[in-house]
Amino acid sequence: MAAGVGGATVDDVAAPGVRTPDLVSTTKGQARAASITPVAWVVNGTLELADWVAAGRNLGAMGRCSQWWLGDWIRYGNTKFGERYARAASITGYDSQTLMNMVYVASRFEISRRRENLSWSHHETVASLAVGEQERWLDHASKERLSIVDLRLELRAARKGERQEQDDGEISTVDPSAAVLLCPQCGHEIPVEETGPSSSGGALAVEGPAP
Repeated sequence: MAAGVGGATVDDVAAPGVRTPDLVSTTKGQARAASITPVAWVVNGTLELADWVAAGRNLGAMGRCSQWWLGDWIRYGNTKFGERYARAASITGYDSQTLMNMVYVASRFEISRRRENLSWSHHETVASLAVGEQERWLDHASKERLSIVDLRLELRAARKGERQEQDDGEISTVDPSAAVLLCPQCGHEIPVEETGPSSSGGALAVEGPAP
């Protein structure tokens, strides 16, 4: 077992049922207003409106930021201790693929480029883009106050438009003078020449081999 803080082991810290720290202090200087467990938010006594608001802000921040924290935590463990995702999954309760995604997003955004007014999921949506494109889309999401769904829809539409432009630019024409037909009997190549419209609506003339 790996040693932890205060002599506790990693397994001790991650043991199921361990009570998490109290969530907030009250505005009146009381010891604590509420606490959380792995399955509940528990009020200790009576909350004033300001205490309830403070608790909600902390809960919201925890939900928006935990992926960043875990991604950075795993990156540190991988670098310093050579830990692997299996251990991190055992400690946190997340599956390895989810943790890999958190690490990927954390690795794509230096701390200085992470937007506090946007969620981790906003950053995840543009993580695969080049840095300049990341910044452009995050600026747009922040200015327009886009939800995650709206950002994904706009990004998908932009990519579709780019693909359409590429397809239109790659349309090529065939040189009629280079077209040939193969005789089904002898395999002889027969040049095909383009002609003007005729009464029969034909546009091609075939030059057969000389008799």
